[in-house]
Amino acid sequence: MQWTKDDYRVTTNVDEFQFDVIHRYLSEVAYWSPGIARAKVERAARRSLAFGLFERDAQIGYARMITDATTFAYLADVFVLPGHQGKGLGTWLMACILSHDDLQDLRRMMLVTSDAHGLYAKFGFTAPVNPERIMERKP
Repeated sequence: MQWTKDDYRVTTNVDEFQFDVIHRYLSEVAYWSPGIARAKVERAARRSLAFGLFERDAQIGYARMITDATTFAYLADVFVLPGHQGKGLGTWLMACILSHDDLQDLRRMMLVTSDAHGLYAKFGFTAPVNPERIMERKP
């Protein structure tokens, strides 16, 4: 799928993604994935429903949904490069993601963030009603 707005484009065509840009951000800037290997970044994108944000031909953002496209989705690795922030592109990227056909009528979407609660709240994300039910395993 693809969405356009002015000079910007969001696509789910992973073959267009600029993995050097994605990897650089995720491994060097993002607090959640320092030092992640490029091969893991590309493998994760290809096994998820991934979204690339472009200004003309330059990749400036990224996100992916890990989903079964039926009942559940987990939003991960969302970013807009620093030089492009503050223009509403993160909000637009989220709107594109949530409009994707495979993400309609799911029972639950989840994400983890330490600094973007305001963005996600605009789209109906809230703190869990029963956080005591949520568990994690970190090897």
